[in-house]
Amino acid sequence: MVDGVFTLASPSPPPTTGINTAGLADFLRTFFAPLFLAVVSVVAIFFLFTREITRFVQFIILAIAIGVIFYVPNIIEVTAKAIAGALGIK
Repeated sequence: MVDGVFTLASPSPPPTTGINTAGLADFLRTFFAPLFLAVVSVVAIFFLFTREITRFVQFIILAIAIGVIFYVPNIIEVTAKAIAGALGIK
């Protein structure tokens, strides 16, 4: 009984490593890609059936831009480095 009390009273060692997020971006891309494509398809079809060609073109350009930002690997890091370099920040 005394050994059990000492075992419960001793603190457990803290974890040596943090959360492993190596595959998190890939998981999120594979999870949200079909959802993103489905939403884009439904909205694009709506604009085509209502014959709003200008809004359809604007939406497609916006959807392509969002797709490139989120689904091209490292585009956010490359863009941030380019903006920082243009501003003279190292």
